[in-house]
Amino acid sequence: FGSSHFGSRVRAAFGRCQCCLSLRLPISGFRFAFGNSIAGNMPLSKSKSLPGIMMLGTSMPKAIDGGFHRKNTLSFKLQHGPVDMLQPPPSPMTAAEKLEGSRELSRPQSAVALEDVIPRNMRQPRVAPAWLKHDKQVLRFYGFFQETVTERQEENSRYRHVKFMYYMEDGTLQMSEPKVENSGIPQGAFLKRHRVPRADGVGFIGPDDFRCGGQISVYGRTYHIAGCDRFTRWFYEENGIDVGEDEPMVEDTWQKSYKFGKTAEKGGLPPSYQAMDAKTLTKFQVGQPPANKKFMQFLLNDRKVLRFKAYWDDPTLYGGRIYFIIHYFLSDNTVEVNEAHSRNSGRDAYPVFYKRGPMYKKNKVNAYPGMLVSDGGLYMPEDFKVGDSISVWGRDVVLYDCDDFTQKFYKEYMDVDQKQMTMDVSEKPLRHIKLAPPPHNGIGTEQDSLINCHMIQPKPPKVDLAKLMSLSGESLRFEAKMANGEPEDECRRFVIAFFPDTDRVAVYELQQRNSGHMAGKFREKCRMKNPATGQYFQMQDFYVGATNTICAQPLQIIRADEHALQFLEAHCDQFPMADPIMCARLLQPLREEPEMQDEGGIDPDRLKELAAQCGVDLVDHQVITLLRKFGQDTDRGPVVCGPRALEAAV
Repeated sequence: FGSSHFGSRVRAAFGRCQCCLSLRLPISGFRFAFGNSIAGNMPLSKSKSLPGIMMLGTSMPKAIDGGFHRKNTLSFKLQHGPVDMLQPPPSPMTAAEKLEGSRELSRPQSAVALEDVIPRNMRQPRVAPAWLKHDKQVLRFYGFFQETVTERQEENSRYRHVKFMYYMEDGTLQMSEPKVENSGIPQGAFLKRHRVPRADGVGFIGPDDFRCGGQISVYGRTYHIAGCDRFTRWFYEENGIDVGEDEPMVEDTWQKSYKFGKTAEKGGLPPSYQAMDAKTLTKFQVGQPPANKKFMQFLLNDRKVLRFKAYWDDPTLYGGRIYFIIHYFLSDNTVEVNEAHSRNSGRDAYPVFYKRGPMYKKNKVNAYPGMLVSDGGLYMPEDFKVGDSISVWGRDVVLYDCDDFTQKFYKEYMDVDQKQMTMDVSEKPLRHIKLAPPPHNGIGTEQDSLINCHMIQPKPPKVDLAKLMSLSGESLRFEAKMANGEPEDECRRFVIAFFPDTDRVAVYELQQRNSGHMAGKFREKCRMKNPATGQYFQMQDFYVGATNTICAQPLQIIRADEHALQFLEAHCDQFPMADPIMCARLLQPLREEPEMQDEGGIDPDRLKELAAQCGVDLVDHQVITLLRKFGQDTDRGPVVCGPRALEAAV
């Protein structure tokens, strides 16, 4: 092998190719692979490929034929979708597997838990820790502290402003100082972020230690807290804590003087009168015409108009209140007054009340043109104040409001708050008084006469049919006596009949011997008004013990017939004096009286006396109701059983 031409070339190739050293094989193996096939059957010739790259000389290596493509491992087939070419094709399912798959589909699926759907890195714990609940939440406060300055003539102390940043997630505090131009102090980070202990050594500083207008001590230095941002105020309000009102930040003497100097350097301050006079004199000396003040005022204040709302009370006959819109033009100090007509006011649609022009405080008319007259004084912006009045040719016009631009102008240039002086001129709603109907003339009923006043074609008055059908034929009769104090009328007796179906009342006088009066009709059956209330008589107005005025005569009811008592007890919801339970509850203040605990009963007159002593006003009808429900007959006469009445009241 060493003497053959092919072997020498192979050895030479293996010797030169350093990348193929790992392919070196024992000489005996090489002879076994190439001895019979190459050396024995074909003549030796030049090799067309690089020696050492062939896989033992039996196959072509990759990229020899010039192709560098990779085979596809993912394909798509119809009715199958994506198919992995490297995976073997699935074996067909047997009948048992198909049956088992259908059973799995028919089984009810268990509920999927929420933890199985949300990834682990996105789950929220039930009780969120502080670092998660208050993540990226920072409370910001603004404050300052006073620092002593020694050996300086301009100031003896200065105020340094700081910002407090309290991080809610870990309870740390950071302080920073805003940089001030030419301060000469290293500013920026004032206190690194960490948990700051309290001044008393108990715990660390927290949100409860910060209040606007209060003070806080950090490492022996006291800071005054002046304000906070909007998020901090919202956070405290949501937790029901009053953080306090913001205070203006104070400025020391050096800051004021420094700002004043910078403003003067940039030309922000108005020039003095001496400087203006010197400029005017210089312009005259060089021949330049002086600047026109009116023209400069026009350039600076063009389209700047003060707008006021005003009114004038016209004192003439049939005059009323007239509202105006007043325009004051700052460009030339002229005034315009327009009327503010409302809808359907009845006035002409000409709003101009005073044409634009200069308005004088005092107006005079010359006897002839060209006559000199003293200046009455122009109205200037400082003369217009909400709540005051101005004179417009002898008319006192009151200013009651102004627009936003006017408020801002007066606040900025004159330090006058026009909003606080706003007046409420809204008119009170008109109250239409309804005319009272004429008095009844006595002909017919009052209802019929009243309908003639309401309608041109009168109709019969409406009646309560339900009341008429259910109470038709009912009559409540009471016996009464005349209580006018006259001795000759004490023996007279009357019967008052009340008809609940129509609320009509009739009075009849009984025959009394030697009374001097005939028996019969005292008052015809009709609806009558109670002089004490001004309303028509109702069923509640008639009870034993009541005194009603009928035909100008006071009639005191002393008795009622059995039918009337039974009817009132049956309708105790409308007539409470006939309700035994309600009457028994009135006796609660008398529970401690020994006479009320007596099983033998108490006399009705004595019961009224005890009730009067305890502040309970019992009328005769209520006593009759108690006798009918809780009464018993004794040798002394009818009495009220006190224990039974008190037991029923409970």
